[in-house]
Amino acid sequence: MNETMVCAVGNVATQPVYRELANGASARFRLAVTARYWDREKSAWTDGHTNFFTVWANRALATNVGASLSVGDPVIVQGRLKVRTEVREGQSWTSADIDAVAIGHDLSRGTSAFRRPNKEGDTTAPPRPEPNWETEPESRSLDVSQQRPEPAGVT
Repeated sequence: MNETMVCAVGNVATQPVYRELANGASARFRLAVTARYWDREKSAWTDGHTNFFTVWANRALATNVGASLSVGDPVIVQGRLKVRTEVREGQSWTSADIDAVAIGHDLSRGTSAFRRPNKEGDTTAPPRPEPNWETEPESRSLDVSQQRPEPAGVT
């Protein structure tokens, strides 16, 4: 089936609403996406039109949305676009929803600390020390044949 996949960059406009349903967790929030463009006449960036999307998340993504997002957070949302038109009280309404596949903080506009959720019965390995990525001054003078290759990182 052909689906319209989109990637939207914007801000969380409403507090995420989290619900436990019979078929799993569900969360939704409104996403505000504002186009910005360079105005040559003013020599400044100018905000354009703002589009609002209702973002839907399910299962584990919904749980993490509920624990991670707040109003105003800059986010990137990837998912399936669903545009619906309906008639309410004689007026035609159009809404645009995104059925999210992935949601994350926009790190070009701030920092974030990632934490994996604890699973029940999960025996988490103790934290590993951060590797020393800096080269020691005395090791620079070693012959290339004496240097051992670094092992590939394991996640």
